[in-house]
Amino acid sequence: MSAAAVAPPVIELRGAALTYPGPSPVRALLPCDLTIHAGEFVTVVGPSGAGKSSFLNVLGLLDSLTEGRYLLDGIDVDALRDAERTALRGQRIGFVFQSFHLLPHRTAWDNVALALTYRGTPRRERRARAREALEQVGLGHRIRALPTTLSGGERQRVAIARALVGRPSLLLCDEPTGNLDTATAESVLQLLDRLHRTGMTIMVITHDPAVAAHGGRTVAIRDGLLSEPVGA
Repeated sequence: MSAAAVAPPVIELRGAALTYPGPSPVRALLPCDLTIHAGEFVTVVGPSGAGKSSFLNVLGLLDSLTEGRYLLDGIDVDALRDAERTALRGQRIGFVFQSFHLLPHRTAWDNVALALTYRGTPRRERRARAREALEQVGLGHRIRALPTTLSGGERQRVAIARALVGRPSLLLCDEPTGNLDTATAESVLQLLDRLHRTGMTIMVITHDPAVAAHGGRTVAIRDGLLSEPVGA
């Protein structure tokens, strides 16, 4: 049997739920099961307030489950200490947000290379991998540009390169086209499509049906409850 055949899912949720504590506890995520295998492109849709952000925080190891289990690449993340969770997040998950979160006075090259700084990656390797990631997203000719001189679409491509430079298991995108016009958004989605064709596992959180259509599989969330279309 091949290694690929026995590889664990990238994401496996088993009875996973999240309740925020307080005088009136908030059930942000109701118990759910979800399995995402390597190479899938999954989109998560739902209206504002449906629980998308809480779901993303759980998958991104920013919030801990209050019920159930979450396995990332077969690792039970809720059994880890905080420092171990932080290290796992940095090693296995690449984040792309609606706001690009780039340092305005550092070049595209520096913004991407900085993502490897806290791993202790040698400077020469950081620079080489950052260049490679920028070339992967079509910005090899703009590596020395400052974010203030880049278009919105280019800035999002830099942000995607920064997410890719660590060679993550999962690319987790939160409304990645929310700040872009229609044509620019489509170019970013085409980039995600290309990354998916190379085998990247991608999850996109969105409220936009046109964005959701790019996924090979769609999961809906409403009032904290996950569901998939019948026959999915």
